[in-house]
Amino acid sequence: MRAYSTFTDNELYRLLVQDDEAAFTILYHRYWKRMLYKAALKLPSNADAEEVVQDAFTDIWKSRRSIQIQNSFHTYMAAVIRYKVMAKMASNKRGMAEAVHALHVEDNATEQWLSFNALRNEIERSVKALPEKCQLVFRMSRERGMSDKEIARDLNISPKTVEAHISRALKFLRVYINKSLSILAFATALIIKA
Repeated sequence: MRAYSTFTDNELYRLLVQDDEAAFTILYHRYWKRMLYKAALKLPSNADAEEVVQDAFTDIWKSRRSIQIQNSFHTYMAAVIRYKVMAKMASNKRGMAEAVHALHVEDNATEQWLSFNALRNEIERSVKALPEKCQLVFRMSRERGMSDKEIARDLNISPKTVEAHISRALKFLRVYINKSLSILAFATALIIKA
């Protein structure tokens, strides 16, 4: 049998879906530093970046049987990190950590409340709410990993127009996620008081 280190990411992911911890470990070691670097570029502290990356890998392990990767594992992992970074930024901005502490929410409730699947669904809803062209450009950039120049060439628009669409999408997503987190915090408070 081939050594796991020679397997492609997608081969390892297929093994991971079958509960293969060794395959997960190889993927973890392949991507930990790269994803930490991506997160650290956007977040104010290394501790936040490490937390985001650790959460992402934990979510992948927990959701391994339900996740369906459409492109490459790398693209999927990068998207997970981007979404988790946006959520962390929104959380930090709104002081959600203090709100959760003040509400005495137990760890498992917090985990459910900010679970990866719920966040992914909220982000997908927000992306679908974007104007059609803006959504297309955003998906090409973030989900397919295409550069601004590649998108501009494929859609026959200028790179500046691509940048404008991506900027508009990110601004919209930040607002949408902030609102979603506020609604979730309010709903959590109501549940706890009930």
